[in-house]
Amino acid sequence: MDFLHQLFSSDGLRQIITGGGLPMLCIIIFAETGLLVGFFLPGDTLLITAGLLSETNVFTNIFPVSFLEMNALLMASAIMGNSLGYYIGKTAGKKLYERPNSKLFKREHLIRTQAFYDKHGGKTMVLARFIPIVRTFAPVVAGAAAMDYKKFTLYNVIGAIVWIGTMTSAGYFIARTFPGVEQYLHLAILAVVGLSILLPLVQWLRSRNKKEPSGLA
Repeated sequence: MDFLHQLFSSDGLRQIITGGGLPMLCIIIFAETGLLVGFFLPGDTLLITAGLLSETNVFTNIFPVSFLEMNALLMASAIMGNSLGYYIGKTAGKKLYERPNSKLFKREHLIRTQAFYDKHGGKTMVLARFIPIVRTFAPVVAGAAAMDYKKFTLYNVIGAIVWIGTMTSAGYFIARTFPGVEQYLHLAILAVVGLSILLPLVQWLRSRNKKEPSGLA
C-alpha cells in the first residue's frame, strides 16, 4: 500500500524519481507499456514530474544526464516495452481474450482496447500513448491482430517520441515559466495530463460524429 501511495501522490512521485533516479523511471515506463500487469502505473505523471525536476536540477543531481539524454533513454524504454507487448499478443493470441479476470488483469481492458484499435487502426499505437490503460493493451492487441511488424514499429517509434517528448517537455517548460512550481506539483501534473488527453479525445469524438447518421430515413 505504501508503494501505491507513492505512485499516486505528488510527494511520492518526487521520492520515486529522486530515490530511484532514471533507472527506476525507465523500468516503470517499460513495465507500463510492455507488461499487462503494468496498466495501473502512472506513466504520464512520472514523465511530467521528471521533466519538471530535470529543469530544477533535482533529477540531474541524482542521476547526472542531460534533458535530451534522459528523453532518449525513456523513449527507448517505451519502444522496447511496446515491442514486448506486441510479442506477448502475437504469441498468446486469442487465448488472452479467454483469460479470467484477476487483480492484475481485467479482460474488459483488452476488449475496449480492441474496439479502439478496430476504429483507429495503426494510429492506435500513437493515440493510445496518451490514454492510460489503453497504452498498456494496445501493443498486445496489435500483436494478436497480426499487425504488420514494420508498420507497428514505425507507429511504435513515433508514438514513443511524441508521448515522452510531450510529457517531459511540458514539465520542463512549466518549471522554467513558473519558478517554484514544484511546490504545487500536483496542480501542474493535473493541468498537463488534462491537456494531454485532449488529442485522443477530440479524435474519438470526430470519428464518432462521422459515423452517426445525419437523419432518419
